[in-house]
Amino acid sequence: MALLSYEFMRRAFLAALFIAGIAPMLGVFLVIRRQSLMADTLSHVSLAGVAFGFFLNLNPTFTTMVVVVIAAILLEYLRAVYRGYSEISIAILMAGGLAVALVLMNITGGNSSASIQSYLFGSIVTITQPQVIFLGILFVLSLLLFLLFKRPMYVLTFDEETAHVDGLPIHWMSMLFNVLTGVAIAIMIPIAGALLISAIMVLPAAISMRIGKSFNAVILISVLIGLVGMLSGLVSSFYIDTPPGATITLVFIALFLVVNAIKKLYTLFQRERRLKE
Repeated sequence: MALLSYEFMRRAFLAALFIAGIAPMLGVFLVIRRQSLMADTLSHVSLAGVAFGFFLNLNPTFTTMVVVVIAAILLEYLRAVYRGYSEISIAILMAGGLAVALVLMNITGGNSSASIQSYLFGSIVTITQPQVIFLGILFVLSLLLFLLFKRPMYVLTFDEETAHVDGLPIHWMSMLFNVLTGVAIAIMIPIAGALLISAIMVLPAAISMRIGKSFNAVILISVLIGLVGMLSGLVSSFYIDTPPGATITLVFIALFLVVNAIKKLYTLFQRERRLKE
């Protein structure tokens, strides 16, 4: 393929492979736990981390990671405080993160607004070698944690009361999962963008849940869909000259609509066949 002759596209493809393994895997747990908006919240909070980086003249990726990890811990604390109203924690953190980002952008001035703008939408084709390495490390870490803690996380995800009775440290496990999600978002923000990262995490999971019949099948299908969406979106953006992150998101939305349409038609077909019998 001609596009692989470019070094930046080779890095982009490698990054897409890692993201396709990380994002859907985390996304399945987020969707099943009804925390889909957590990814969106942490991505908005990440803008405050970027703004802190420019304000303190530090690496924005480092400050974003620190801020998002703190936000992930606060998210679990507020979820425990407002147990019956979990959306309150999302509203508080999302509003607070955006407010801090806007204030710091105004104080810093200069080119910070333009720089933060790039974090809003990201660009996978401008990824650097260190970012690819970070993604690779995160992918290996996420895979190892999934293999080691799949059963406890399965129990926690579907029934927290049962997990508590089994003696699992549910609050610590939830907090560590939030932190891992926050770190993943912080690393992927410059590539996928704050406005699109939640779609890349949630949509493959939403699609796979319409197809898979078991938890393991849903995880596997979500990763495969992540691969298809990331790679086809990246190739399409290269040839039709569109923003990679937006193109990848539109591919996932198209897959979501197609799968739901096929599922609906299949259900209607099955119903009609049963009526005839």
